[in-house]
Amino acid sequence: MEINKTKKVVQGAFLLTIAGLLSKIVSATYRIPLQNLTGDFGFYIYQQVYPLIGTVMILSLYGFPIAISKLTTEMKQKNNLLTIRHFYIPLFIILLVISSIFFMIIFFLSPLISTWIGDENLTSTYQLAAFLFLLIPFLALLRGVFQGNEEMHQTAYSQIIEQVIRVSIIITAAYYIFMGKLDIYMIGKAGVMASMLGMGVAIVLCMIFFMPKHKKMIVVPSFQTNIPWKYFIFTCISFGIVGSLNHMILIMIQFVDVFTLVPNLMEYGLSPMEAMEAKGIFDRGQPFIQFGVVFGSSFALAIIPTVVRENIRANMSTIQSVREALLFSFYIAFGATLGLILLLPEANRLLFTNNDGTGSLQILVIAILLSSITITTCAILQSIGYLKQTAIWISVTFLIKWLLNELFVPFWGIYGSAIATVGSLFVLCIASILLLQRKVPAIYFFRHIRWQALFVASGGMFLYIMGVKGLCTFYGELSRVSLLFYVCFVVFSGALLYICLLLRYNVFTEKQLSTLPFSRLFLRLQALFVKGN
Repeated sequence: MEINKTKKVVQGAFLLTIAGLLSKIVSATYRIPLQNLTGDFGFYIYQQVYPLIGTVMILSLYGFPIAISKLTTEMKQKNNLLTIRHFYIPLFIILLVISSIFFMIIFFLSPLISTWIGDENLTSTYQLAAFLFLLIPFLALLRGVFQGNEEMHQTAYSQIIEQVIRVSIIITAAYYIFMGKLDIYMIGKAGVMASMLGMGVAIVLCMIFFMPKHKKMIVVPSFQTNIPWKYFIFTCISFGIVGSLNHMILIMIQFVDVFTLVPNLMEYGLSPMEAMEAKGIFDRGQPFIQFGVVFGSSFALAIIPTVVRENIRANMSTIQSVREALLFSFYIAFGATLGLILLLPEANRLLFTNNDGTGSLQILVIAILLSSITITTCAILQSIGYLKQTAIWISVTFLIKWLLNELFVPFWGIYGSAIATVGSLFVLCIASILLLQRKVPAIYFFRHIRWQALFVASGGMFLYIMGVKGLCTFYGELSRVSLLFYVCFVVFSGALLYICLLLRYNVFTEKQLSTLPFSRLFLRLQALFVKGN
């Protein structure tokens, strides 16, 4: 019985992880046709509202559901029924009050916000986006109860459906804008309405899953119990909002650019339209960063146990798992960052039709390495109970990015914003590693990095990619179709060479390799190389 229960939990967690990966990949991919259809100006408009959409998605998928899941588990451990009167209604009211506060702040301050960012045409878009927060209580409560009852499938299915609907509507709206049938500012509203419809369908789907299985759990008992309002509120705020900051690191960075980039680019000397288009060019870096972080942190997070024991300091096997996750994140993210920097001129033209902003994007993608390590480290710290410390440092990063934008952008344009992003994430990365090292001294992260293997692997990949690029210069400028085959070939062959050189030095464990795509191939290659030694 216990084995079947454990198997169910593991399968559910795996499905939730896969759903998260698919959603992140889709979220990074759809921005490419969006930019191609609406241009850099349309991309700027969408990216000005996306941080609000992203915040709602994270709070309804990770933040509040984690808080509700924790409360559900605790109630079950105390053999308390999850009743309408003493559980569902109080938590729904708490979530609704919190969400309504967000709604009122954004709705009533929308004119001020749009004036601040230098584009008053976005006022109505921000007011519309405020209504997204009112959908959070319905979706977060249902997902949280499912996860608290170790039923991950419902959350995974609702997440995938929500994302598919959202992306489909956004791309359709972008197409109509491209055809001249919609005003270009409609892409922002389309993004909001697409999210509303996606969340609405996800709520209905969760309700369909919820009612048959949980009817008996919501019957009000005859006896009365006190509602722990203070504890409910504390858990929703600490785990729901503070705990979700780890998932919002990149979104918070984007928030700063929403408020500061266009005004500072105008101070740099650009006209309002040029500044908006320049921000749209700068925002091309977001899909690159998202792709890199997916491979740099998501697979690494799969190595971390679902629940890290409280006695992590004494449990060497757990410490080893945590160290493996960090090292895996470092090696993969380092290779992805280096490869993307080398191939960015070709990738930029392939995905976004021209090479505009390539230099600043090459600086910006260093964020892949820094954010991958940071997200993995902060996830570990939060799982062992250090929510407050990680939240403080993430907030400090937000302030540093804001300050650096104000200092650098008026002098260096979008290069200044790229440097500000990398600089702020570097501070957070170092701070999170040092904090983990202090809380878990036995982890010895830097000592376990195989520097020689990393140097050989990255050097080999660098020489290979530069050699291929040198050969291709004899054929002149490639067409976009030829560029697609060229970039795909170099990416896959360069990544394979990088990993094979790391395998040659026996850098990865079997557990780490098993999380990669085509894991059987890499396990066989490692066995071959190790045997050859």
